[in-house]
Amino acid sequence: MCKPYQWGGLRSIIKVTSEVEHSMTGKVSKETRWYTSSLDLDAEQVLKAVRGHWQVESMHWMLDMTFREDECRIRKGNGAFAFNALRKIALNLFKFDTTKKISMARKKKNAAMNDEYRSVLLESAIEMR
Repeated sequence: MCKPYQWGGLRSIIKVTSEVEHSMTGKVSKETRWYTSSLDLDAEQVLKAVRGHWQVESMHWMLDMTFREDECRIRKGNGAFAFNALRKIALNLFKFDTTKKISMARKKKNAAMNDEYRSVLLESAIEMR
């Protein structure tokens, strides 16, 4: 283990074990993850923080896989911020769309090529308000 001064502010070492059952095969997989924190948290707070972290990671993964966000080269002004917001809006439209049970990438392609499908998506955004 490292020397105590290398862990400045360390208050918790956290172990989270998750068990997931695959819906198609019924196979159960178990995973253990370790975290360190400078906060003094109880188990409920830890679980909330860990779940929040993975929700953000999941969203970033979807943005990168669907929209190749990591490859974006927009650097001027507020362009990167604006395009990030547009990608998140599109991602949410695709997530809430129940008309077609297809991948996000396919929904993106359909929205680009099919005026009727694109209209359905945009109309659903108006209804969400």
